This record gives sequence, C-alpha cells and structure tokens, in this order.
Amino acid sequence: MAAFASETDKMSKLQTAVAGLNLISENEKSGFISLVSRYLSGEAQHVEWSKIQTPTDEVVVPYESLANPPEDLEAIKKILDKLAVLKLNGGLGTTMGCTGPKSVIEVRNGFTFLDLIVIQIESLNKKYGCNVPLLLMNSFNTHDDTLKIVEKYANSNIEIHTFNQSQYPRLVIDDFLPLPTKGETGRDGWYPPGHGDVFPSLVNSGKLESLLSQGKEYVFIANSDNLGAIVDTKILNHLINNENEYCMEVTPKTIADVKGGTLISYEGRVQLLEIAQVPDEHVNEFKSIEKFKIFNTNNLWVNLKAIKRLVEADALKMEIIPNPKEVDGIKVLQLETAAGAAIRFFDNAIGVNVPRSRFLPVKATSDLLLVQSDLYTLVDGFVVRNKARQNPANPSIELGPEFKKVANFLARFKSIPSIVELDSIKVSGDVWFGAGVVLKGKVIITALPGEKLEIPDDAVIENKEIKSPEDI
Repeated sequence: MAAFASETDKMSKLQTAVAGLNLISENEKSGFISLVSRYLSGEAQHVEWSKIQTPTDEVVVPYESLANPPEDLEAIKKILDKLAVLKLNGGLGTTMGCTGPKSVIEVRNGFTFLDLIVIQIESLNKKYGCNVPLLLMNSFNTHDDTLKIVEKYANSNIEIHTFNQSQYPRLVIDDFLPLPTKGETGRDGWYPPGHGDVFPSLVNSGKLESLLSQGKEYVFIANSDNLGAIVDTKILNHLINNENEYCMEVTPKTIADVKGGTLISYEGRVQLLEIAQVPDEHVNEFKSIEKFKIFNTNNLWVNLKAIKRLVEADALKMEIIPNPKEVDGIKVLQLETAAGAAIRFFDNAIGVNVPRSRFLPVKATSDLLLVQSDLYTLVDGFVVRNKARQNPANPSIELGPEFKKVANFLARFKSIPSIVELDSIKVSGDVWFGAGVVLKGKVIITALPGEKLEIPDDAVIENKEIKSPEDI
C-alpha cells in the first residue's frame, strides 16, 4: 500500500506542476500525464516467448505476390488521390555535425532530403494529374527552420503542410518533477516523445480532419532520411482492395540489422517485437537471422479513419521506451513511444516484405558515401541503384571519427570514389582521397598515428591493406 500511496503522491505533485507549464497545450499536458501514469503503473507489455509464432504469408505478404496496380493513368490517379505522404521531420543533424533539421543535409547533386521528397511527389502529381499532399511532422527543435525552408517550394505543384509533434517536459529522476519547473526554461527542459506521437499529433493539429475532408483514406509515413521510402502504388492498391488498416514494410535482416524490431504473430494479432521486450535469455535468438528473418523499416501505411477512431478512444497504448539522459549534471527521464508498435491496435493489419531498395537510410557519413557514389544515380528525385553492381548487398563502409561530420567528410574526398565493385572498406586515421579513386574488393586504409596518408588521384585499390603511400 505504501508503494501505491507514493505513486499516487508522485502523480498528484506532477499533475500540479504540469498544470502550471504555460508553453504547452492542454492536449500535450493530458497526453504527458497519461504516459507517465502508464509508466508508473508498470504497465509493461510482457511477451510470453512460447506464444510467439512466425507470421504466415497472409500476415507478412511477400512484395512479389502483390497484384500489379491497374495500368491506365486514370485508375492510378484515382488510387493516388486517396493518399497523403507524411515525413517524420523532427530530427536534427547534430550527430553528423550539422545544425538545423537533418532533412536539409545535402544528399546528392546539391539536393537535400527535403528537395528529393518534394521532387518525387511533384513528378507523381504531374505524371498522373493527382494531388498527393506532403505533411512534415516537425518537433519544436526543427519547426521554425522548416517553416523558412518550405517557403522555397511555394511555386511547386504540391501542397505542403507542417505541424508539430507534442512537446513534453523532461522528468527529473530524483523527485519526478518536470525539469522546466527547476529553472531550466530553455529547450533542454523539453523533448519530443518519439514518432509514436504521430497519431495523436495528426488529430490534435486538425490535419487528419482536413485530409479526411479532401477524400484522403491513407497516409504513408516514413523517416525523412530514408531515401528508399517512395510512394508505391502496388502496396497502396493492395491495402485499398483488402481494407487493411495498417501496413508495415519489413525487409530481410542482414548482420547490420540484428537489433531492429521484427513482426510476430501473437495471440491472433500481428505485432512488433523490439529487442527491449525480449527476455535476456532469448536475446541471441532474437538477433538470429535464421529465426527472425525480417525487420521494421519504419515505412508505414495507415488508414486515416482508423487513426481517428483509435485516438479518440484513447486506445493507442504503445510500449513505453524509457530514455534516461543527463542535462547539466541532472539525471532526467524522457518517455517515448514508436509508431511501429501501434500495429497491434489496428484491424486487419499486415506487413509487406519489401525489397531492400525501399530501405536506404542515411544515419551517418558512411551512408552518405554510398548514396553519393556511382552505386546510385538520381532520376526524378528517386535514388536508383546502379545495375552494374552484381552483389545485391551494399558494401560495408566503416569510416573513422575524422569523417564523422559532414564538412570533414566532404573535405577529405576530392571526389567520391567508385565503389561499384567494393565489398568492404575500413578507413582510420588522417586519410585524404584524391579524385577518381576506384575501390574494389576488400580494402583497409590506415594512417599511422601522427601521419597524414593521401590516396593519389586515379588510384585503383583492390583487395589491399594500405598503411603508407608505398602500399598503393
């Protein structure tokens, strides 16, 4: 009883403190209180390992088995007019040494992520005479910058809408009170509560109602940094014909994806299983590519009326992800949720096992090297893989800390090397690349401590380990 009393006391003090926070709306206050209350009650979703089943092809549908969409333009226009595209645009480019939203990092040929997204949807609208709008869900970290950036698309053939996801106060772990009540009045006192917040934020912003009034039925949600997340009429056509409320695109795991969430069948429903939910004794099994062969790309197709129904019923109670942080020496907690975990609340939800080409995220400069190289070309805003590459997998790229920031990465390459025939490369130390370099097979380049290693123009390096100019 004492524990229960202390939880009640904590919640009571927290509610009083949150009520006094003027920077956020009543919806945000109640959403935050609800999240904390669920966390304190220990409402964790425990998975009984013995009940986990591998989903059948009816539940996780192979992409190849989907029927082709109708061929005439008018029929495709009719399908596309039911769609809106939503990009998760809340992240900053800080890990890659950039300021502002990550979506404004230049990816290729001077185009940013956002430029490519706009060009893709513009060409779709132009080709089919449809009206697919673009929504950007910003966080308070990216909102102001994004508003300025989208002004440059004012004359484009595309409706662009922006809205903010919720802004929640960080919790001080010691006394469970909001950090902004402790004198932390700046941005550090707050956090965006993960992309699971996309559903209530769509409703609270009024954007969902607006889409429904335009006759939209589905929203395609994806990370703004996934260059492979393009509109696919084959998937959309399947969802409309089968009245699926939710579809998660999954793709086969590689060694690099062992920590990614996977889809399982559990007690008659399809659901996402994340590594955090896995009992310790089964973690290695979870990571096994043989047992759990697919992972979540976070490309999600969701029925708008179903979102409205579930948000209004307060039924989307996704697993809570506790994320401890430290701000100016104070230990704080932020509670987050993920959009993929919502799958189990929707009726007739499915996964589609898509080709790897639909998952091309740029999380680090090593990914930037891939998409800026001759491994890809740019066609109408779409990043298309070079057919000359015979290996279906992309090369493994490891760059040292000297390459971590975009500015440093760009400075160290006179031009991006050719990597069509590369299997793997590991670069460490003070390495600089000349123009026209060709890399093939397995390559290791290591500059010795205190030494600068320059790879000359037009060098061809195949299956070599290089530590000095003489090794080239």
